[in-house]
Amino acid sequence: MQKKKTLIKKKTTSTKQIQRHVHEFEGSTKLAEEGADRHNHRFAGVTGQAIRLGKSHVHEIDLTNTDFLNHFHNLKKIRTGPAIQVGKGKHVHFVTGQTTLNDGHVHQFNFATLVQAPLV
Repeated sequence: MQKKKTLIKKKTTSTKQIQRHVHEFEGSTKLAEEGADRHNHRFAGVTGQAIRLGKSHVHEIDLTNTDFLNHFHNLKKIRTGPAIQVGKGKHVHFVTGQTTLNDGHVHQFNFATLVQAPLV
């Protein structure tokens, strides 16, 4: 007796639901505070999907925590700059902003995202 194969129907997605690319990122904040309290933080994450903007696009970073040094900060509701072409059809984005206020201070930061789909 043969077992019946279970058929799995694949859901089709409309063009409005197709995922656009994202970018990984990592960086360090600028130094804050003075004297023995002077310090910075590291962070890493993945952007949201591409958001068309004119002839280019941007990405949003909804929420990323920094590392913990008796406190941490968030990168929250940050928007990248437009795509910067780096050759061979690849691009990165420049990001600048400031962390949330915690422990009585904020940190400035700027970084470039990693290239999208580096092996493709």
